[in-house]
Amino acid sequence: MKRSILLTLGCVAVSVVVLVSALWACLGFWFQLQLPSAGKIAAGVLWAAFALAAIVLLWRGRGPVSLVVYALGFTLVLIWWGSIRPLQDRPWADDVSRQFVARVDGSKVILDNVRDFAWRTDTDYTPRWETRQYDLDHLRSVDVAASYWTGPWIAHTLVSFGFDDGRFLTFSIEIRKERDESFSSIGGFFKEFETVLVAAEERDILRVRTNVRGEDVFLYRVRLGREDMRSLFLAYLDEARSLKRAPQFYNTLTANCTTIVYELARRVVPDLPLDYRLLASGWLPNYLHDVGGLMRGYTLHELRDRGRITARANATDVDADFSQAIRKGMPVADAGATDAAK
Repeated sequence: MKRSILLTLGCVAVSVVVLVSALWACLGFWFQLQLPSAGKIAAGVLWAAFALAAIVLLWRGRGPVSLVVYALGFTLVLIWWGSIRPLQDRPWADDVSRQFVARVDGSKVILDNVRDFAWRTDTDYTPRWETRQYDLDHLRSVDVAASYWTGPWIAHTLVSFGFDDGRFLTFSIEIRKERDESFSSIGGFFKEFETVLVAAEERDILRVRTNVRGEDVFLYRVRLGREDMRSLFLAYLDEARSLKRAPQFYNTLTANCTTIVYELARRVVPDLPLDYRLLASGWLPNYLHDVGGLMRGYTLHELRDRGRITARANATDVDADFSQAIRKGMPVADAGATDAAK
């Protein structure tokens, strides 16, 4: 009796493994097979039938043979999967067509391909790629932006560096879409997109989210000293060089706009703790507040309320000083105040 129960539980467990692996393989076929949709569906149906046949044979007492055959087939799928490599050259969408290039000379940084698009709609825009020069000795602030488009759990994370001349530069880890592609969180698990690091003006990369795409954006001042700001800025430049040298796939769970920012931040703060809120990116501000990374003297609710820039952005004319306008009423402190507080 006991042996029979154990055999049944074993069959259930193996069946679940086969079903999960078959689902993964079918989704992999859908997102990566270079076939028309009908061909992808046919491949998925055939694989599903193969997996179901293995399960039926398992329950009929012919498990060893069926599972060995299935394992061999799945091994071939894994070999094919491992052969899919990220590329630098594809017909990219305009807004991610270029990766910025940095030249550093002491404290001076020259960036080529800084994005400064003029957006009218998501499909009507004037593309502009500019060269900008910054002096890291004049870094004064770091802000984290959380842009929500699908409820409170998921947000896109951007990091904006402010200089004492009033200029801001924003870095954003994004999927590198091709011209005919749109974002898919499921596709992000299946090598659907490469990763690109965009450097952009706020009037481009924040305004397109608030004023064009209708996203809800919150801006938070991060507590960092000057040297830490400088180190974080340079970490972004290193990441851009790395992506230029060896492209990487975006992954919805393990290599997204928040987890990569966390890895860059750990170069500055090595003991920064891991937390589930790094995966539920909409809760990143809660995480930063709990580890003491945001402005002191305010509750998270106050910081969230005063850092909500959506209405201010929508009320700001495209030719106005966008960066200053969206920060009205937002609690801020520059690096001097942060250094003094240490």
